[in-house]
Amino acid sequence: MPDHAHHSHSQHAPIPAGAPTATDPVCGMTIEVKDDTRTQTFGGETHHFCSASCEDRFKADPWFYASGNADKTGQQAQPGTQWTCPMHPEIVRDEPGACPICGMALEPMLPSDEPSEELTDFTRRMWISAAAAVPLVILTMGELVGLPVRDWLGHRIATYIEFLLATPIVLWAALPFFRRGLDSFRNLSPNMWTLISLGVGSAYVYSIFATFLPSVFPEDYRMGEGVGTYFEASVVIVALIFVGQVLELRARERTGDAIRALLDLAPKTARRILPDGEEYDAPLENVVAGDMLRVRPGDSIPVDAEVVEGRSSVDESMITGEPVPIEKTAGDRVTGGTINKNGTLAIRATQVGADTVLSQIVDMVAGARRSRAPIQGLADRVSAIFVPTVVGIATLAFFAWLLIGPDPALAFAITAAVSVLIIACPCALGLATPISITTAAGRGAQAGVLIKDAEALERMARVDTVIVDKTGTLTMGKPTLTDVVGLSGANEADVLAYAAALERGSEHPLAEAIVQGARDRGAPRHDASEFDAVTGKGVTGRVEGRDVALGNPALMAALGVDTSAGDAPADAMRADGKTAMYVALDGTLAGLVAVADPIKDTTAAAIRDLHALGLRVIMATGDNQRTAEAVARQLDIDEVRAGVLPEDKKSLVEELRAQGAYIAMAGDGVNDAPALAAADVGIAMGTGADVAVESAGITLLGGDLTGIVRARKLATATLRNIKENLFFAFAYNAAGVPIAAGILYPFIGLLLSPMIAAAAMSLSSVSVIGNALRLRRAEL
Repeated sequence: MPDHAHHSHSQHAPIPAGAPTATDPVCGMTIEVKDDTRTQTFGGETHHFCSASCEDRFKADPWFYASGNADKTGQQAQPGTQWTCPMHPEIVRDEPGACPICGMALEPMLPSDEPSEELTDFTRRMWISAAAAVPLVILTMGELVGLPVRDWLGHRIATYIEFLLATPIVLWAALPFFRRGLDSFRNLSPNMWTLISLGVGSAYVYSIFATFLPSVFPEDYRMGEGVGTYFEASVVIVALIFVGQVLELRARERTGDAIRALLDLAPKTARRILPDGEEYDAPLENVVAGDMLRVRPGDSIPVDAEVVEGRSSVDESMITGEPVPIEKTAGDRVTGGTINKNGTLAIRATQVGADTVLSQIVDMVAGARRSRAPIQGLADRVSAIFVPTVVGIATLAFFAWLLIGPDPALAFAITAAVSVLIIACPCALGLATPISITTAAGRGAQAGVLIKDAEALERMARVDTVIVDKTGTLTMGKPTLTDVVGLSGANEADVLAYAAALERGSEHPLAEAIVQGARDRGAPRHDASEFDAVTGKGVTGRVEGRDVALGNPALMAALGVDTSAGDAPADAMRADGKTAMYVALDGTLAGLVAVADPIKDTTAAAIRDLHALGLRVIMATGDNQRTAEAVARQLDIDEVRAGVLPEDKKSLVEELRAQGAYIAMAGDGVNDAPALAAADVGIAMGTGADVAVESAGITLLGGDLTGIVRARKLATATLRNIKENLFFAFAYNAAGVPIAAGILYPFIGLLLSPMIAAAAMSLSSVSVIGNALRLRRAEL
């Protein structure tokens, strides 16, 4: 936050009329210039400051403020951190607290390195509760280990000591529990805190009456010198719940590690190059578009930029997931957060702040963490009836023990009721889905797979058919010259030179490949005149005094050129997926040139992996059938749809869905956006158009099919993890509640202690979180 956001200008004394004044270049405040006014000189000009903090900010980046760039950026105080509930993302608050629906601690929408206030507070309360729990347990159970402290003190004194130890714990340490429980009643949203507050509160209130008004209880309820109390149970329950909450809060903080790691990829400073050539390290937040920056070997690239000078290899594994560095030279684009390996680059900032790719990745991951998967609906429906059901079971257990239980019936009844309330807390049930989604979103980002929302991740696990575009997805998306054949005595260099001369005037996508191929092969450079582009057929013109034509058989036929000598090699080229073009000189076939869009090195292995994962792969392309089938043969693609227009891709999705397929569509262009939106899961290649990315549920930063393999593995691992968590939570409650109610007592004499119930409840939440955190190590 800028320093001036903290100034209270109204507190400054008014400036006397006629007094010399100056404007603080950092905060913009008008100040009176006195002998003790802070000053700094930069660029031959003296600047005055209202405070030490403004002076320090100026010294850290003098050019930024002196040049007026600070005004251009409109630096203003940014909104503070907002907080949300991991189980109910619709809840958003400006400060930490508890969710009004489930009572869970809110967490920052964007993880930071700041310590959690609630974790700090709960840790303190946990240790104080534990310190009280130890002597209470000794007082009540010491005789089991040879320490009959209660017998030494006498029942009444021991009970008073229990009361003194328990009261501050229940009334102070457990106060957050009771507040959340009260909120649950007020908001008509029963949750885990409803059960905890009822359980702890009833045990404590019963013990108060048993201690100070024992006469209200029938004689049958007395044990020895007085009525039994549950002070130690209430304190131990509170301590154990705090243990579980602290472990849970720590584990939940770890689910944000991936976002923190992404945030840490960007350096805190950038080395600015001034117009006069001077360089210094400036705070990253002061960099604006257009700034010239120096990136030295080993440095992180600070912002998205264009290379102006230098040559280096850049580790872009943050984006691509691939460890091989990419060569960068003048004119190439670089991404903030990637690592410059061995050379020095001068770059010009193009996107800064929230506009950088890294910031958008962080926003998408944070958004995915807050989204809800459809499977969460199952947990929500169960939770809606769970708490009232548990309260009902606890009430039934209480009266069942009271009416038909053995003596002392009331003690057994309270034990059973409190145990049911405590052990059945639905925290684990609510955490099962969001904690897995949160962890998966972070793991995906590390592997170059951005999950837009939880629903896309769940759907991806069910996909059985993948539709992929050819150009830019299976192939490099950049055609190259592959073959030059001379016929009728013409040599290859001449054929290529004449073809390139014509293509320099063409705007056809393949023209650049022929021109670049001629340049790479050292063919003579000629100029063309009388150039004419014949739509759908090719180009004609005059080169070096000769009539030259380059195009398909239709053009040759129109010009009366006999192509029989070139048909066989042309067919062979097309069978290999190449686009073959005839070259005619003065009405005679002189040769052939062929262009192909090379298949990406990773494509074949990725398709094998997709098949191994049980997916059918369909290629939908606008190319002709022969070229498309040649590519399909090389890659073992299951089905080919060639000559497909943009609107046809959407129709293809609908056709396959009508056949019962569950479809993922991968594409990188504006023309793919309708199909991406229509598919069950849209997968945008991150190298493509913004509209494609917006239409998709999953974005692959690397832009190749290996990302789809990673996305599928992540989706199946996540859905499996969610189901495991839901099973743990359901099984735990299904087994725990009847045992706590005392169903085993008639058979083996087992009645669960409320303290054991509290430990089991805390352990269930921690086990669910621990299982979800395994996704951080998922092999993708």
